[in-house]
Order: sequence, then C-alpha cells, then structure tokens
Amino acid sequence: MNESLAEIERYVITRVKEIRESKNITQEELSLSIGKNIGFISQIEAPSKKAKYNLIHINLIAIALGCSIKDFLPDAPILDKKNDVKRIKSEKS
Repeated sequence: MNESLAEIERYVITRVKEIRESKNITQEELSLSIGKNIGFISQIEAPSKKAKYNLIHINLIAIALGCSIKDFLPDAPILDKKNDVKRIKSEKS
C-alpha cells in the first residue's frame, strides 16, 4: 500500500477490503452500491495509488456492507511515526 498514506488510512482501507471480501462482494459491486464509478474501490485498494476514503465514504460503505463504521476502525489509536503528537495531561481541579 502507498507509503505516503498514514497508518490509520492504510488500516481502514485494509479493514474495508477484508470485510468486503468476507461477504464475497466485488470492488465493482461496492463502488456502484455507494454511487461511485466502477473503479472507485479498486483505486483505493491499489497499492500504488494515493486514493483514500473519507468519512462520508466510510459511512456509505458501512451501510452497503451492513456493518458499523466502528468495524473499520482500530480499538486503540494508531501512533504513526510521521506525526509528532504530544499527549495532553489534564490538571485536576
């Protein structure tokens, strides 16, 4: 999968593919079911492409596949080495 994508984006793309394949749904069927062109899903699942899903796509795909949006997300945040995020510590009042 394209290295320019963030880890979370690669994770979601992989999960959508896994769920789609487990239900024996083709890329074309899923693309058309969410109102996109025939090659939409194949562009996103192609390792060499930078295409990715947005939240609207994920919502439509969850409806089409009969699952929850949560099924595409990890249980815990993914720490991506590309981002330097500092955890915020809250002060107790």
